[in-house]
Amino acid sequence: RALSPRPAVAVRCQEGQLAVTVRRDLFGTGRPVRAAELSLGTASCPPLSPNPAQAFVTFVAALHECGSTLQVTPDSLIYRTTLFYKPTRSGNPLIVRATPAEVPIECHYPRRSNVSSGAVHPTWAPFRSTVAAEERLRFSLRLMDDDWNSERLSNGFRLGDSLRFQADVTSEGHVPLRLFVDQCVATATPDRSSSPRYAFIDLGGCLVDSRAEDTGSAFVSPRPRPESLRFLLDAFKFAGDAGNLLYISCHLRVSPAAQAPNPRNKACSFSKASGLWAPLEGTAAICSCCDTGSCPSPG
Repeated sequence: RALSPRPAVAVRCQEGQLAVTVRRDLFGTGRPVRAAELSLGTASCPPLSPNPAQAFVTFVAALHECGSTLQVTPDSLIYRTTLFYKPTRSGNPLIVRATPAEVPIECHYPRRSNVSSGAVHPTWAPFRSTVAAEERLRFSLRLMDDDWNSERLSNGFRLGDSLRFQADVTSEGHVPLRLFVDQCVATATPDRSSSPRYAFIDLGGCLVDSRAEDTGSAFVSPRPRPESLRFLLDAFKFAGDAGNLLYISCHLRVSPAAQAPNPRNKACSFSKASGLWAPLEGTAAICSCCDTGSCPSPG
């Protein structure tokens, strides 16, 4: 048969979603498939409302929807899903006129300069702050292996696991610095302002999740070095959310290493043994605002 001028299945990988166009004459036999026999992903997402007069069926889905999976490589974020063709059974149960088919679909996004090893929205700009014409600060946030020696290759977790985060800053010709995490927010979508939304670090360095019952979340003492900060977070998911992805975004900040930690520059965890907030460095007084919520804005 002559080749069709358009492929049977075409994919457009967009900023936050993918669009899949399927030719009704999927197999080039002249027998069109029904739109109801096509679905996307393990969640069996249906196509857009089809027009029987059109020769194509279209699916549009967010990158994390329809049961898609995410693979993180050193250079790319790879979202994978599958187009399923499941023909309806004929009126005669003894015969089969069509067989099911599966078409794997992938979207690749460059990951260079992004600052997370987890589920990152692929269009985020590099998290960099230019402090002078020749002096640059480069921030990074990584998921680490259990021994903290290397970046974790998998971003999959089960409830009951601990996530190990390491934040770092490197500079070119800058004075010695001390790194802090002002806030970290978890959401079910790439939009950090979306709902549900959980700020597990807040108030300029209070790890509020450490105060929840039966959690081991905490900043890790001692620091590897002043410009690095480690913390543990117990795995969780949003109640009622059928998805299996969490998007985490954090605000990282530095102060001169020679400056003592204070209520503006702090890393505080709640100690269940003492029933008090405890600082990673400095006196306990700098963490007292974690209880009152009256911490000064980071300066």
